[in-house]
This record gives sequence, C-alpha cells and structure tokens, in this order.
Amino acid sequence: MRLSSHLLRAGSLSCLLLGGVSGPVTAWAAEGAALPAAPQAPAPVQGAGRLSGAPDSFADLAARLLPAVVNVSTTQTVKSGSDDDEEGDGGDDQLPQMPNFPQGSPFEKFFHDFMNRQNSPDAPPRRMQALGSGFIVDPAGYIVTNNHVIRHADKITVTLQDNTVLTARAVGYDDRTDLALLKVESKKPLPAVHFGDSDKRRVGDWVLAIGNPFGLSGTVTAGIISSRGRNIDQGPYDDFIQTDAPINKGNSGGPLFDMDGNVIGVNTAIYSPSGGSVGIGFSIPSNEAKGIVEQLRKTGKVSRGWLGVRIQNVTQDIADGLGLNPARGALVAGVEKDGPAAKAKLQTGDVIQTLDGQPIEGKALPRLSAQLPVGTVAHLGVWRHGKMVDVPVTIGILPEPAAEPDAKPAVAPKGAAEVSLNVLGFSVGLLDAAARQKYNLPSSQKGVLVTSVKDGGLAADRGLREGDVVTEVQQAEVTSPADLKKRIEAAQKAHKKSVLLLVHDADGLRWVPFPLNGEDTP
Repeated sequence: MRLSSHLLRAGSLSCLLLGGVSGPVTAWAAEGAALPAAPQAPAPVQGAGRLSGAPDSFADLAARLLPAVVNVSTTQTVKSGSDDDEEGDGGDDQLPQMPNFPQGSPFEKFFHDFMNRQNSPDAPPRRMQALGSGFIVDPAGYIVTNNHVIRHADKITVTLQDNTVLTARAVGYDDRTDLALLKVESKKPLPAVHFGDSDKRRVGDWVLAIGNPFGLSGTVTAGIISSRGRNIDQGPYDDFIQTDAPINKGNSGGPLFDMDGNVIGVNTAIYSPSGGSVGIGFSIPSNEAKGIVEQLRKTGKVSRGWLGVRIQNVTQDIADGLGLNPARGALVAGVEKDGPAAKAKLQTGDVIQTLDGQPIEGKALPRLSAQLPVGTVAHLGVWRHGKMVDVPVTIGILPEPAAEPDAKPAVAPKGAAEVSLNVLGFSVGLLDAAARQKYNLPSSQKGVLVTSVKDGGLAADRGLREGDVVTEVQQAEVTSPADLKKRIEAAQKAHKKSVLLLVHDADGLRWVPFPLNGEDTP
C-alpha cells in the first residue's frame, strides 16, 4: 500500500510506515527458543461496574511477547526524477519542503535554487530511510512484516529488543496482501511467537499491538477488536480486523496479539484525518497471513486458486430481477475465456450462493477461492434461471496480468439508429466504428451504446454514463437498440419488478437493476 500526501487527508486511509509506511494453515514450531509459558491469569475480581475477565494488567503478557517483536529499518537509493520520488516507502513525506519566505527575499531564492538542484535529473542519488515493525515466527530467524515496509529497499536491517542489529534478506513478498517474509542469521535461536486462530476472536475481545510507532521501539498498546471483515478497498482479498488499539506510522508489519499471546493479525493500515491514531486501525487476519507466509517460506512466492469469473454483490433490486429470495450470493458479471469457470459452463447472470457447501456473500468469493489448492475440485451451488444447480469447478492458478491480443473487428448489427428509453432515463444507439473511436472502445466490444443519460433519472442514479455499453438484458445478449427495447418490454409484460442490464463501463462489467413501475413501455 502506498503512502502519498493525499492519503493523509481527512477521511482517508493512511499507511503506517514511518516516513512512508504501508489461508488455513499450520503454525511453525518454535524449537529451542520458545517463549516461556504464559503465567496463569489471576482470578477476576467481581465487583460493581467491573466486567468479568477484564485484565488487571498487560505487563506479564507484554514482557513475554516483546522479545519477538523487531524494528525493521530499510535504506533505499532514490534517483532524482524517478517514480520513487513520489511514491512508496520514504516518499514525499520525507522530502524537504519549500519554506514560506516573503516573495523576492534572499532566503526564497536560496531555497528555490537548493530545491532545484535536489530535483534536477543530474543531481546525485539520495539515500532514503524508512522504519517499520515485524515479528519473529521461527527461532531460525524468519520474520513477518508488511511488503510496503521493505519494498524497493537496497538494505534491510532488523533490530531486536536487546538492541542486537542483524542484516535481513527478503525471502519473498506478496503485493496483493501486502505481506513479506524476511530472514536473518543468528548464532543463537531467537524468541518467536505463533500465529493463532483469528476466526475464534470476536468483536469486543481484548488485543495488544506491539511495534515501533514513529521509531519508538517496543511500544505496547491495548484495545479491543472493533469489527471483523472490513473491506477498505485496498485489494480483492480485503478481510481486515478493525481495532482501536492505538497504532501509528511505524507500526506497519507489527503483530496484533490476543490474550493468549498468539498473533491474530498483522497491523497494516489506519484510518486517520491527521496521520496519527484516532482509534481505527486495520490488521490482516492471521488465518489469511499464515498461508501466505508458509508459501513465501517454501517457494518465495504465492500461488492462488482462481475461478475465472468477475462478480458483484446481489442487491435486493438484482434479486427481484432474478426472482431470487433472499438477496445473497455472488452474481457472475463475466466469465474469463478458457478459465476454470468457462470450462465448467458457468454463465453470466448465474448467482453463486455456496462454495463447497458453505454460504458465501458477494465479494468474499475471490478471497475464498484464492485459498483453495490449485487442481482441486470445488462445488459451487449456483442459482440459475430459478433453480439451484451444482457446478463442479477445477480450481486453476491465478494468472499474472497480461495484455489482451487484438481481436478481429466486429460486424456492426443492423437496427434502429437510436432508441430513447424515457422510463429508464437514457438513450441508446448503435455501437459503430465512429462510436468506438469516439469512446475509445475496442473492436471486440459488443452490445448497445449509451448515447445520453437524463439528469436526475434512474440511469443517472445508477451510475450510467454516456459511452457505457449495455451487453445483456435479463441474461440475454443484445446487439441493437431495438433488441434492447424489445427485451425490456418483455420484462414489463411478464410483470417483473425490475430488469437487469449488464453494463460495460470504465471499471469493467457490472449488473445494473432498473425498477419496472408499470408505466408505459419506453
């Protein structure tokens, strides 16, 4: 996750690295240097106004855990004018800013000339430093941190609780979850902590965060789990634990502990108007981190399961259009050509409601399918045309992004030049060569072009824009404005509450529901 100045504005997510911060498994055994057993907690005191089980102190627990939490320091060479001047660890927030001197003063000219020399393409490279946190998960010297803490680093050093400084190397990293695994060499086994089961921890449970906020090593803060399953729009696998335990810049990569001393999260981001803690922090759950870390240790990279579908959440309007009750599941908005879902005959408009018998909700599907072993067969419970069907899918491996090959030009269909859909609040026309050029649409794009959208109408409220393309109505392809109108009329005659349009916009494919209120056919 990047740190740039706009991320520090009010109501933004700011990464945690000081000066530029940001699946089911088995924990490794801590041989030789296992931490001492946790002392038994004293019996809770019962009294007026006191919650049973609330700790008297975190001191014993903190003393056990502190030796396994480390300071991660990185050094990076940045060339003037490079992209790294503007983003990444140690980016803009560490660069000197032009002071506000009176216009025309000697000081203004001096600093202006200095800044110009610093930013000149011919200026010598700068050495930039950044700090973060990490924790030892194996006495042999394996350390977990955030990828944004060590990204682009030329040198990584780790400082232990006893001030021992060790040089670290990156074993592997994962951009999608912002996790990285480091390795240090030590003459003696190192104190280590274990991953716990994050799924067992509930909202309201006590937690401890340990790290190096603002470079202050060995800082312990306490709080509770504020929420679970948070999506902060940082990637397709968002499932963060939210906590009010104070975490700040420099806490990135540090552990979030439960009261048994197990790591249940990796502190990664904060929500803050100022860049400091306001009691809203986010941690990667241990049950997601464990699988990633194990793969990094074994192979240095992460392989994920892949279904090959594009999905969206099922809203009540969408459910009404499909005759689905209740409104839940993952609506298939597109199927990747030659992907696992295509081979299993999954169809656009299918609603995936279960994965291996477990109910799923919308955007959780990419994360859950990513955790499945490649080559295994998963069974999808799919709602299709009013009934449930079982669809077995052989899980593929998530491919790296690749440029799509040029497709052969599509032949423009015959039909009316333009149709106005007044009830829905937009007009459509043919997707011809002129339209493709005007809206920068590929020759492979099929469907009907949105030519205008009425201000304040239904289409505007649902985010339709001029230049969008309607490709399907009620799960049936449309190739002309007349075809689109005909299918909407059919939905009205069938007394459907809403009609579903599959729309291709700047962000990709999405299903858009439109209510049908019984007015005259457009």
